[in-house]
Amino acid sequence: MDALAHLIDLISRHAPIDGIHSTPVAGVSLVRSAAPTMPMPVVYEPTLCLIAQGRKQVVAGTASYVYDAATYLVASVDIPVMGSVIEASATTPYLCLVLDLDMAVLSELAMRHPASLEQPAQPGASIELNTTTAELLDAAVRLARLLDTPADIEALAPLTIREILYRLLTASGHGALRQMAKADSRLNQIAKAIAWLRAHYHEPCRIDAIADIAGMSRSTFHAHFKAVTSMSPLAFRSQLRLQEARRLMVAEALDAAGAGFRVGYESPSQFSRDYVRMFGLPPVKDAGRLRT
Repeated sequence: MDALAHLIDLISRHAPIDGIHSTPVAGVSLVRSAAPTMPMPVVYEPTLCLIAQGRKQVVAGTASYVYDAATYLVASVDIPVMGSVIEASATTPYLCLVLDLDMAVLSELAMRHPASLEQPAQPGASIELNTTTAELLDAAVRLARLLDTPADIEALAPLTIREILYRLLTASGHGALRQMAKADSRLNQIAKAIAWLRAHYHEPCRIDAIADIAGMSRSTFHAHFKAVTSMSPLAFRSQLRLQEARRLMVAEALDAAGAGFRVGYESPSQFSRDYVRMFGLPPVKDAGRLRT
């Protein structure tokens, strides 16, 4: 059995039904879908998504990313996206291994193994695609195989995860990930602003105040923020607000006006317009469809 077939077998056995499955390995989850899915909003935290079977599309702002078993996705900062499985069936379901990135370990590895070429000072996009190498796939298989031998997880999982992070850090094309591992990088400054926005998305805010958090001038902050997230700071905040409003209507049965007010909208009509622009349906119709 080759490495990819082995990974497919492991994920299939440990994620036997559709959904996101946590595992005994800290920071590792498995995803399965036996059919294509509608675009759904989610906030990616620093993450590796390694597909074993199927295909997925992720849209962040104006940027779109399509990846499969030949390529993997890395998100280096918290970012709201719309994600959809676009290739899956009952006989060949979408299967994916997701690993939360440990930034402390990445920072240590970045210091121990500096880049062979000088990295650009300007931050790149927070989502990057790269070719799945045999070495990365082999490490992912060994990590997933630990699910068959739970007694080995405590001793071996940290070593295997460290190897995976090393593979990501030393792969070409991951300038953003290496920048994120540096405390004084522009990307880390933007990450501070993103963290503030995630915690205070429901509050009024001035761009100048958020730029101060990042330690940049207004114009520099706006340019770097858009380079990282493919959206403006206000569009980023709107996505966070609308995702939470959708959750409130579906999970807590709030009406549209109440959900909009809870997430920071003062105008119900503006909330409805933004909601339709993002989700394609008015709030009440969309929430009703999701509930059923």
